Amino acid sequence: MKNNISNQFILDPDVTFLNHGSFGACPKSVFNDYQYWQKKLEYQPVLFSTEIVYEQLRQSRIALGDFVGCDEQDLIFFQNPTTAVSNIIFSLDLKPGDEILMSNHEYGALVRAWLKWGRRHQVKIVQQDVKLPVTTREHFIDNFWAGVTPHTKVIFLSQITSATALEFPVKSICELAKEKGILTIIDGAHVPGHLDLNINKLDCDFYTGACHKWLCAPKGTSFLYVKKEHQSWVRPLVYSWGKDGDDPESSEFLQDFQWQGTRDMAAFLTLPKAIKFYQEYIDGEKLNCKKMILKTGIELAQLFNTPSIYQSADWIHQMVSHPLPKNAPIDIKKRLWEEYRIEIPVFQWCDQPYIRVSCNIYNNTQQMEYLLNVLRSLI
Repeated sequence: MKNNISNQFILDPDVTFLNHGSFGACPKSVFNDYQYWQKKLEYQPVLFSTEIVYEQLRQSRIALGDFVGCDEQDLIFFQNPTTAVSNIIFSLDLKPGDEILMSNHEYGALVRAWLKWGRRHQVKIVQQDVKLPVTTREHFIDNFWAGVTPHTKVIFLSQITSATALEFPVKSICELAKEKGILTIIDGAHVPGHLDLNINKLDCDFYTGACHKWLCAPKGTSFLYVKKEHQSWVRPLVYSWGKDGDDPESSEFLQDFQWQGTRDMAAFLTLPKAIKFYQEYIDGEKLNCKKMILKTGIELAQLFNTPSIYQSADWIHQMVSHPLPKNAPIDIKKRLWEEYRIEIPVFQWCDQPYIRVSCNIYNNTQQMEYLLNVLRSLI
């Protein structure tokens, strides 16, 4: 990796940070751009909020559209994927007895949102059990598709899961769903900057991604893609001025979503800078990061004597989740932090404790070895 790349991040040098997957980490150059736009707002708040911001949002949409492979007119910005998906959920016009199909690996906050909405509208939320270890793509597709019934109206599926860090074959699922007239909503929170993404080729109906994770934008930088044919019925949860406001866009879809009252738009405006940083520093090093993660996954399996949750390397990329052994200390996460200053997630999923390791360009093999040595001393 490029020399001293860690110096380009704001991260505490005294912390072994192996948790990029939760909230990302912002480089100094991108964070400086973030502050530039905040200062630009405060220098002339009215001019910025009524004129400048809209042109800059358009430039960010253009840069992001080129990066994720879709028309910039189909993108709207949100603080996080949870908020983005909630806007779709509450726009759906489903009937009692209709079904939403997802896996049992979906992000907990969104599962909760679906369940609450489903109970209110008498729509059934089906969480198809994806058993571990995952084996082949074909087996996954067959197993997941077995959850489809004549009542299935929507499929909600992660491209990379949060808890288990697995890449699901969403393109194949989208193709099957299209044949059946089933709407597809893909949760790509962990995808931009992590995998190569072309939303048009994926051909889903909706796609959400977080840019503050693997693309290293400031916190609260996410997007929602809405296929053109659905833009007439997707409505914001928060209505503001819309077409009667200052937004010069001709698209009422954009007008309804871009301005939802006074808020700090600066994070969204950094996307051209974040994409440039990614292209210069991150893109060429992703394979090295994956190699480190694969090696760490093998060593965790040997150390813990617990099985990996995948059978081939193509299921994971720059994160790996691994089940902890039964003799792992209950307070292991606390001890990793308080005694060794290792920032890493340890959590329960399906009644099994897991540890999840992330690797980005500021990480190195010495940090991975440090983690493994500490774990050897604790277990």
